[in-house]
Amino acid sequence: MFYVVEIEDVIGVEPREFGRNLREIAFEKLSSIYEGSVDEELGYIIAVLDVSVDEIGFMISRDPNLYHTARASLLTYYPRLQEVVEGEVVELTEFGAFIRLGPLDALLHISQIMDDYVSVDKKKLMLTGSNTGWTLSVGDKVRARVVAISLSGGKVGLTTRQPFLGSLAWIEAQKSRAAPPKAKKVAEG
Repeated sequence: MFYVVEIEDVIGVEPREFGRNLREIAFEKLSSIYEGSVDEELGYIIAVLDVSVDEIGFMISRDPNLYHTARASLLTYYPRLQEVVEGEVVELTEFGAFIRLGPLDALLHISQIMDDYVSVDKKKLMLTGSNTGWTLSVGDKVRARVVAISLSGGKVGLTTRQPFLGSLAWIEAQKSRAAPPKAKKVAEG
């Protein structure tokens, strides 16, 4: 799930930067520190959205820099266990599919795709269920459930082995089978 979080940090302004806009300096420094990093509490940090800086800084003896307290709004992505997510298949391998979820690619292991034997067609770059005939290809949109998370290892595991999960085309097929029959109008006479 995507979040906007507020953080507070201290930035050092070097003497050669004196005279520049303090907010711009803080934005540059915080962006270089935070963007693209992974934090156990914050998740995947995508972007610094906004920054505010205390105008009055402080000094440390024998250090020429001037330090300022800065607050920033960060856009983050933090997957949650059992969360239902939607993404796009970006790669197929012999052991499953990688699904793009915001800033990361999560693994949908071949054993977690469907309750069916899944064969791999390397030429067509397609995974196919032997009984259902359902296929999964690069570019397909998928709805899945998060079943494993290791932020420090950079890994997220998914499953689509539940009703109304999987390729959006499969879900439409399941919905049409599950829909109650439409009532017929009785002719008045």
